[in-house]
Amino acid sequence: MPQLIYQPLLPCASKHLQYKWDRSCYNMHREKVKSAKATINSSPPETYGHLLVKRKTKKLEEERLSKIQRENHMLLDKISHIMRTTGRIDSRNDYVSKSLSTDKRQQELLHNIKGNRFLLQRLSECVPHYSVQLWHKEWLTTLKLMESIGRFPRLCDAQARQ
Repeated sequence: MPQLIYQPLLPCASKHLQYKWDRSCYNMHREKVKSAKATINSSPPETYGHLLVKRKTKKLEEERLSKIQRENHMLLDKISHIMRTTGRIDSRNDYVSKSLSTDKRQQELLHNIKGNRFLLQRLSECVPHYSVQLWHKEWLTTLKLMESIGRFPRLCDAQARQ
């Protein structure tokens, strides 16, 4: 009984028939909307098998792994041979290193030590040319001159340090 409360947009002779026609038009519209195809292609692009497999990369990787495996096998053979036998190389070293210039370098060192002692003795016996007492007296006179020439009185050393 929904047609009793149905109000058509345009004037009609029978509300019941108009309701049925409008309802059938609406249902057809809903079916068309459901079956409509998209105009924009939002599907992912096609994937090709030869691009995913990458046979060249796979082949290079297999070659690299086989090379590593072969080198590991060779190292293992060498280690097992060394463990079974005494090995081909004697690792003992009885050589004593000798230098041809050891005596000469020792003599040069002693000569340098002797020269350094002589230089130290000369420096310790040397008398200074400058008198610290004279410098101190000159500084005191300079301070007196600065005090007499200066515009403002100087602070005492004890006050300046505080």
